[in-house]
Amino acid sequence: MWKPGTLFATMRCCTHPLLRRLLGLSPQCTSGQLSQRKGPVLGPKWLSLRRSCSARPGLMTATDVANYWHKVFETNGIPEARESSEYIVSFVLGAKTFQSLDSRSLHTPLTAVQQEQIQQLSNKRLERMPVQYVLGEWDFQDLTLKMRPPVFIPRPETEDLVSLVVEEESRKCEKNSGLCFPVPVPHPVILEIGCGSGAIALSLLSKLPQSRVIAMDKEKAAVNLTRENAHRLQLQDRIHILHHDVSYSSAKQLLLWGPVDFIVSNPPYVFHEDMASLDAEIFRYEDLDALDGGDDGMRVIKTILTLAPSLLKDSGSVLLEVDPRHPNMVENWLQAHPNLLLVLRAIHKDFCGKPRFLHIQNQSR
Repeated sequence: MWKPGTLFATMRCCTHPLLRRLLGLSPQCTSGQLSQRKGPVLGPKWLSLRRSCSARPGLMTATDVANYWHKVFETNGIPEARESSEYIVSFVLGAKTFQSLDSRSLHTPLTAVQQEQIQQLSNKRLERMPVQYVLGEWDFQDLTLKMRPPVFIPRPETEDLVSLVVEEESRKCEKNSGLCFPVPVPHPVILEIGCGSGAIALSLLSKLPQSRVIAMDKEKAAVNLTRENAHRLQLQDRIHILHHDVSYSSAKQLLLWGPVDFIVSNPPYVFHEDMASLDAEIFRYEDLDALDGGDDGMRVIKTILTLAPSLLKDSGSVLLEVDPRHPNMVENWLQAHPNLLLVLRAIHKDFCGKPRFLHIQNQSR
């Protein structure tokens, strides 16, 4: 089955490196090219279909309506026109994807209420609202999370960051079980910096049933959304959610829960000069502070690494998602700060083959 986000992710492999972090949108759809039209542009054929759709609501099927809105989106320069229309139609019909609809669902005439719902959602997409916000939810790993602007939308490649944490925890458990005298291993404590919708934190709680997570974000909207998603998934008892910015004064408050096994983060890492390349969807709806990493894209990364030795347990790990230009920059920065006693242990590539994830280990104790 086509998983939500896979096509967006695949297209990112062929675009500007910045856009791999974003939505896989067309490079032509920039903020300087926003449509000033008050309504969608349609050719005579599609105007006729629209009138037909309105006049005969009981005769239009899911396939008809998906094709209609695909053409509307395409004519109006909406990125991922086909996928956008199919996601909206399938959502109204109670399915995750258009491909998962059976033949009966595809060819049964839609009700007037269903067509009205589809039109309302499609009008939002015509305003360049990302599909995730249009639907109000999106899948990440095996979880369905609520989404709303301006909280940062989790991208498909970030699922690999979750997998790396899970793999590292499994490796530690296997190493311990192989000892002649295995020692009791406490449940892992994970700190996520910049929790957004809670995608990473809640996925880790789901994948690691014995874990506890501290999730922090400087934006109140993000903290509220993480809390809402935690309650919906019944994971609220294992997560502490803090409305707090990461800074050099953060360590004392975070250590109230003791040293952590992992620090995980998908921090703002876009180079400031690249912010001008963001697409209309990003400028209009998402929190730009969740993207802007400063002049070298490492403003928040440096803060995390500076704090890490005081927060991590012995041999604890920092796992970060970064720009493909960052691995060498981070390694050089760590070598220039030997007092931190942090070692870049591994660099992992994303599904596009780009160096995207860093595993940094604490050697300070």
